[in-house]
Amino acid sequence: MSAPAPTAAVHRHELRALTGMRGIAAWFVVLYHIRLSLDWLPPTLLAVFAKGYLAVDFFFLLSGFVIWLSWSARLRHGGVRAVPSFLWRRLARIWPLHIVVLGATLALVLALAATGRHDAAHYPYAELPLHIALMQTWGFTDHLAWNDPSWSISTEWAAYLLFPLIAFALDWRRIPSLGVVAAIVGLLGLLHVAMAGSPTLGFEIWTYGLRRCLIEFAVGGALCSLWERWRDAPILPALVAIGCTVVAYAAKLSGQPETLTVPAAFAAALLALALTSGLRGNPLEIPALHYLGEISYATYLSHFLLFVIFKLALLDDVHSIAPILVALYLALVLGTSVALHHLVERPAQSWMNQIPARLRRAGISGQASSSSS
Repeated sequence: MSAPAPTAAVHRHELRALTGMRGIAAWFVVLYHIRLSLDWLPPTLLAVFAKGYLAVDFFFLLSGFVIWLSWSARLRHGGVRAVPSFLWRRLARIWPLHIVVLGATLALVLALAATGRHDAAHYPYAELPLHIALMQTWGFTDHLAWNDPSWSISTEWAAYLLFPLIAFALDWRRIPSLGVVAAIVGLLGLLHVAMAGSPTLGFEIWTYGLRRCLIEFAVGGALCSLWERWRDAPILPALVAIGCTVVAYAAKLSGQPETLTVPAAFAAALLALALTSGLRGNPLEIPALHYLGEISYATYLSHFLLFVIFKLALLDDVHSIAPILVALYLALVLGTSVALHHLVERPAQSWMNQIPARLRRAGISGQASSSSS
């Protein structure tokens, strides 16, 4: 998930269907990264897995949607003073687990280097500061390195840094619905232009990933504003959104560019999912899928490193992994995701979120001591 982007609305805003969909998207990324080792699967299924990188585009849209829902009003109300709190809480959400997985990757690389097996091209020590600062996909390199999926977390951080400016400058509530729809269409067209004729959305991520994220993030915010208008009477707009999804997907099947059709299909699908979230019997809201969505960030960040370790430990032929070993790997990813979510991600996020309050209390205490003396 960013990819899975890794966002969660405050509880009162949660749309459970979107959380469940985030879990499904994260596992599509997992299957995408192991697809070349599954040569025993039918070609049709492998072709589906080969498009798993597109799940990241859904993450970007979803991230913009949820951040707009959770923070746009708070930032407008709080003004500039609310920005540090927003950025710190977003950093607390994404950075600790990223650092833990990056640290585990470094430990593996050092162990391999000690045995003469360091891959300097994929694990360049000089680029570690960029990864620590979440700047690795800001145009400073011409390749993916270290924990590959974290490229999308880097672009998400850039989107968070820019979001307060968007929230202050733009209030979708003041724009008519038709104007918001036109803006979404315009942004989707801009994305296609910004991809500069790339054959796929996943082409040269180090060049196009940042613009891909920022534009889709902005579209997600606009979609949220439509949901806020239509959520009390959702059926008709949901049906229209589903129709737009079908049309965009049909255009993709007819040979129209992926960079234009897929984001459009995902944007319409996201709106339809949001509008139908909470309807009785929604399969995306079953507890198991919802839980997969809650741990999806850990799934997204850890699965790539786990596959590297898995191949080193158990495989001779990485092009054909027996089904039983695939099941073992997937179980490993699931178990690790659960552990990281509960033992690292949530505690670290909570700890970081408490730091500002601790500093304020310490400052007040220090001032009181100074006054009393």
